[in-house]
Amino acid sequence: MSKLILSRRRLIQAGAVGAGGLLLSGCDRLTRDPKVLDFLGQAEDLHRVTQRGLAGDALAREFAESQMSPTFRANGSLAVADPVYRTHFAQGFSRWALRVDGLVTHPLMLPLTALKQFPQRTQITRHDCVEGWSAIGKWTGPRLAALLDLARLRPEARYLVFHCADLYGGRPYYESIDLVDAFHPQTILAWAMNGQPLEEQHGAPLRLRVERQLGYKHAKFVTRIEAVAALAGIYGGKGGYWEDNGRYAWYAGI
Repeated sequence: MSKLILSRRRLIQAGAVGAGGLLLSGCDRLTRDPKVLDFLGQAEDLHRVTQRGLAGDALAREFAESQMSPTFRANGSLAVADPVYRTHFAQGFSRWALRVDGLVTHPLMLPLTALKQFPQRTQITRHDCVEGWSAIGKWTGPRLAALLDLARLRPEARYLVFHCADLYGGRPYYESIDLVDAFHPQTILAWAMNGQPLEEQHGAPLRLRVERQLGYKHAKFVTRIEAVAALAGIYGGKGGYWEDNGRYAWYAGI
């Protein structure tokens, strides 16, 4: 298992270098590298089977505070232009609320203050970007499972879609995970990073942390979580912004 994980990470890093890695500034550059794209697509099924079959609910490695990165790079969207978001930002997100709906029995609207009332999980983990860089940071927020238990998923729900406030390349950013990752103990909705409320460049006021997957799955600026039975018909139908527009694998397990 460790060899499989290591091999994938190394090939991603090799792909980044082959594409001029040290000069890369965004994930979109790698969409032009056929080696990386082909490998990500071919490895999707293998990694999903090995992680789910062999690792089960194993936790991603957690680190000590002394091991945290002195700086944590931000990429993707660094700011949100949407006027509604800007109003919430100016108000300190005091009137902002997360919407949870779709295939649930009890749709929710949860203000940031309510999210902070759930039992909180703090975890120091490594963020691995498909570009080939990594950083270790501390994240705090409620487990996604706690929200789903409150909303009560309907039996036909299979995926969670995370709708975001930002546009990337003029298109809405979104991501999705299945219920295995949704209920994993380390899948949280982080409102704090390194002991402080999230900065805008890191996805304020709320971002997904799904620690066993590559960085592009960690959606920033999350405004709505929608439970669905299938991903077809949602935006490009492949389950995420990069999956639709960059040929990235939907399952990005590491």
